[in-house]
Amino acid sequence: MPTAYRVYVIELSRKVYSENWKFRQANPQYNGVRECLYVGQTSKTPQERLAQHRSGARTAKGHKLSSDIVRKYGRYLRPSLYQHIPPMSREEALEVEKGLALELRRKGYAVWTN
Repeated sequence: MPTAYRVYVIELSRKVYSENWKFRQANPQYNGVRECLYVGQTSKTPQERLAQHRSGARTAKGHKLSSDIVRKYGRYLRPSLYQHIPPMSREEALEVEKGLALELRRKGYAVWTN
């Protein structure tokens, strides 16, 4: 049976917008009203993935498993923004991740993806 992937959303501290130039550049539409978010996809549970981000986890070969933005600015999961999305293949999850990030930007959120 193939591995199931899930798309998830983490709310970030608004400090990310004022402190991180790359985040600001990725969100020129942001007006400061809505929250700052991280959208990702994982074969783990969203809770496990958030814990990996927070811990700065790395693979046995030293590759990063975490986003520096989430490690520094991550607050908590936002299930209301992703719980309607069913598990899927990795390829599908990558596409859904991109689509969800775009949809959330259109709704006024500032969004970061890797």
